[in-house]
Order: sequence, then structure tokens, then C-alpha cells
Amino acid sequence: MLFLLRDKLFPILVFLQSVICGCSPDQGRGEFALVADQYEITTTGKLQRKQVAESSGLEIADAEGDLWTHADGGNTARLYKITPQGDRLHTVDLAPLMNVDWEDLAQDDEKRLYIGDFGNNQNKRRNLAIYRLAGPDYSQVDTISFTYPDQHDFPPKKPYRNFDCEAFYYYQDSLYLFTKNRGEGHWVKQYVLPAQPGNYTARLADSLQINTWITAADISPDGRRVALLGYGHVYLFERLPGRRLFDGLKQCLPVPTSGQAEALVFTNNQDFIFSNEKGKLFRAKRK
Repeated sequence: MLFLLRDKLFPILVFLQSVICGCSPDQGRGEFALVADQYEITTTGKLQRKQVAESSGLEIADAEGDLWTHADGGNTARLYKITPQGDRLHTVDLAPLMNVDWEDLAQDDEKRLYIGDFGNNQNKRRNLAIYRLAGPDYSQVDTISFTYPDQHDFPPKKPYRNFDCEAFYYYQDSLYLFTKNRGEGHWVKQYVLPAQPGNYTARLADSLQINTWITAADISPDGRRVALLGYGHVYLFERLPGRRLFDGLKQCLPVPTSGQAEALVFTNNQDFIFSNEKGKLFRAKRK
């Protein structure tokens, strides 16, 4: 009787888990496991808007744990060095660069920074770019321009508007981008680009249905885990050698008190810091 009851309840439990995680039912790629009990989430601080307009991207700045961040589109072209508590330490003016719609930060093995100027709310931009910054004051700027291989209209019809992007990371000479789907179907698409200056057509590498917008991404220092930030959730993926990202084991960490979360960065192979649009900073620490 117990086994019969369990068999009847299992589909219901799977459905409830999918709803809680903000993901669609299994499409043959494996379910998300809830890991709320494996992490402790604390608020570390808040940015002062008079000092730092917003936090749309995060990246590690130094060995002391300070961070780089930047504001969203429409703001000035500046990088801010901040503490995990939100105190501003330094400002780098990147003019004459334009902040059309900066959405995320990444960093390579040589400590060069990448700014994703690929926000595309209306899905009609033809000037998508990633800026690679180098040098002691980040004054050396190279541009990676790109298009999507499956976008043919600018903008497409509303159901097909899945060419906005707010999330990416660097790994082994490539940049991995994740879409913020403003169309139908809740599909998050993963594209890949060379991390070298030039003009490219991105490669569509994978896709998965997730019912929340994806607003940031990062990969752990050891390259084994990827985190995607959504509204109210963090999605964790274990990378499998030779397999697509979404084939790996999947975990879902609810963060319901974070509000509209915008940026995320790993601080070690397990823990990460993320921020929201109001400037609050949170730390997720593995127990």
C-alpha cells in the first residue's frame, strides 16, 4: 500500500518541485533537485545609489574579496570597485565607451574583464557587443561584435523574441551567453562566442525550459559548476565532460527574498554573491 501511494504521489511531487523551482516539467534532461537546506543565505550589505547607480554585473576584483560592478543601460560607462558590504572603493571611467545596455561581467584567466553590452529588450538591436578590458586601469579596450544565427527579423514577431541577453561567463577561451526570453515557451538558449576581438555569428549550443527570466551567469573557479540567476531562484548545473551543459545534474536554490536579482559571481567553488536591482548584496554559502 505504501509503495502504491508513493507511486501515485510521485508525479504530484515532481510537478510541485517544478513549480517551486520555476522550471518547466522534465523534457528528458533530468529534474531540478531542491537544495534550499544545503545553503545559508545572508544579506551582506547595500550599495548607496549616490555612489553606485546600480549593480547589473559582478566579478571578483582582488584576493581580498572585493568586487567589480557596473550599472545597467542608460547610465554612465563606469566600473565600480566595491566591498561585499557595498562600500565603494574606486571608480574607473571607461568613456568614450557607451553604456547602451550593459548587463553582465565576466573575467578570463589573465584577469581581463568582459562587459556584456547585449541587453536587447525590444529584440531589435544590430550592434550587440562585448568589450574586453585590459591593462592596469582597463584603458585597453577591444570589441567582440556578434549576431545570433537564428535571428532574421529585427524585431521578430512577439512570440519569437528570445534574443535579449543579461547573462554570460568566460571559460577556456570562449564566452557562454544565456538568453532572457521575452517570447513564448520559456526557452533559455545558450550561445557560444570566441573570447577574441572580431565580428562573429554566435553558435547556438543548447536550450532548456525555465519559467523565470535569467539575469546573470557564472562558472565556478574549477569549471565544474555553472550558476544561472533568475527571479527568486538560482539554478546550478554540474558540467559533464563532452556533454551539453543542460545534460548535467541540476539543482534549484530558491531565494524568494532577493527581489529582482541582477548579478552573480562565485567566490569559490561552492559559494557565491548576488545582487538585486535595489543594490542589496547577498551571500549564498554552502553548509
